[in-house]
Amino acid sequence: MLYLSTRGHPDRKHFCEILLEGLAPDGGLYLPESYPKVDAATLAKWRGLPYHALAFEILSLYIDDIPAEDLRAITRKTYTEEVFGTQAIVPLKQLEKGVYLEALSNGPTLAFKDMAMQLLGNLFEYELGRRGEELNILGATSGDTGSAAEYAMRGKKGVRVFMTSPHGRMSPFQQAQMFSLQDANIHNLAIEGVFDDCQDIVKAVSNDLAFKRKYRIGTVNSINWARLVAQVVYYFAGYFQATKSNDERVSFAVPSGNFGNICAGHVARMMGLPIARLVLATNENDVLDEFFRTGVYRVRGSKDTYETSSPSMDISKASNFERFVFDLLERDGAKVRYLFAEELAAKGRFDLSHAALAGREQYGFVSGKSTHADRLATIRDTFERFGTMIDTHTADGLKVAREQLQPGIPMIVLETALPIKFAATIVEALGREPDRPAKFAGIENLPKRVTVLPADAEKVKQFIAAHCA
Repeated sequence: MLYLSTRGHPDRKHFCEILLEGLAPDGGLYLPESYPKVDAATLAKWRGLPYHALAFEILSLYIDDIPAEDLRAITRKTYTEEVFGTQAIVPLKQLEKGVYLEALSNGPTLAFKDMAMQLLGNLFEYELGRRGEELNILGATSGDTGSAAEYAMRGKKGVRVFMTSPHGRMSPFQQAQMFSLQDANIHNLAIEGVFDDCQDIVKAVSNDLAFKRKYRIGTVNSINWARLVAQVVYYFAGYFQATKSNDERVSFAVPSGNFGNICAGHVARMMGLPIARLVLATNENDVLDEFFRTGVYRVRGSKDTYETSSPSMDISKASNFERFVFDLLERDGAKVRYLFAEELAAKGRFDLSHAALAGREQYGFVSGKSTHADRLATIRDTFERFGTMIDTHTADGLKVAREQLQPGIPMIVLETALPIKFAATIVEALGREPDRPAKFAGIENLPKRVTVLPADAEKVKQFIAAHCA
């Protein structure tokens, strides 16, 4: 299995090379040369496997430069009841007829990002140990990626983490999860801007190839293919729990800001998982919903990116969207490079209305939008009718899911985080505080370790250089 860049770079690379590299040299994102196809017999064989074994089967289709027994040991070490609190790892709960919640927030930081990040931490440690090398991870977070990465990497040999986040724009709980960590290999950088500024900094540093090589810069954002492929596993796991036979189809509703989580669903569908619809839900920052309705991808600037009550989706440049556009344009790297490196940079938008219909029909995408009022109503309704408390992002997904239901096809809503991470909105909706796991009692009052920096890639590079001496 070899990997190529979405922007047409001629090099082909193996998994462990792109694991440590992040962006391709031409600024593109890595994808496999082709998606492995899963037939009915294979689906039948996988049905009923424990999660760690299912993860091994799927990952082994994409990873051929780690010995099978080593990869099996890594997945077994990662996906345990001890780490995720349940033997099922991602248990499915029926809310109402045809509507399910897939719990992805049982990991150490109470968010779906743990599902991939825990694996990534173990893969990094394995490969760096095998090479005798070190890696400096540069990341950007709008809320959950940062803490998931830091909890996965803390104490790992050969790894330092430099995590950028938008200063003052995450929930108090999210900030506390990250900034209270005192591990020497963890560095939090609060950027004076929005998430898109953080993401732009990560890309700018990654595109400085001399700096990237000198300081061994890697990424944990979903621009890293390893993280995205790990997320493919829970689509298969959800499907097997919601169905009795491989003749059935399901749909998935996915709250989406950066397009990483739902891009994993796209990959699962391309592999042959019987997915009817991939339902993309945005908040008021509706760049992706606008594209799937109109075919126009129009990014917003910092001043036009709304601060909402589902803050992890306050994103107006969806970095993973490039992977889908690559498939939508029949893998034409030159076209993708022109759109993202030239037209988007010059005009802030591009128009693929001629191809958008294929995005809906051929690839199964539909979309919708949820507002603050919608979130409050959905949280309140779900608690009053089903006794289930959901977070704000999951509420966005559930609201749009109900608009896209089809008779006889189960709709699986991917839960994104536990409600405690967004307590203020839960109190507004329900008049009560959400439950808090005992290990996080008083976390907001712990000492903070964070450095505030301007939205300037050079300042971030200076900080990295100073802390790698």
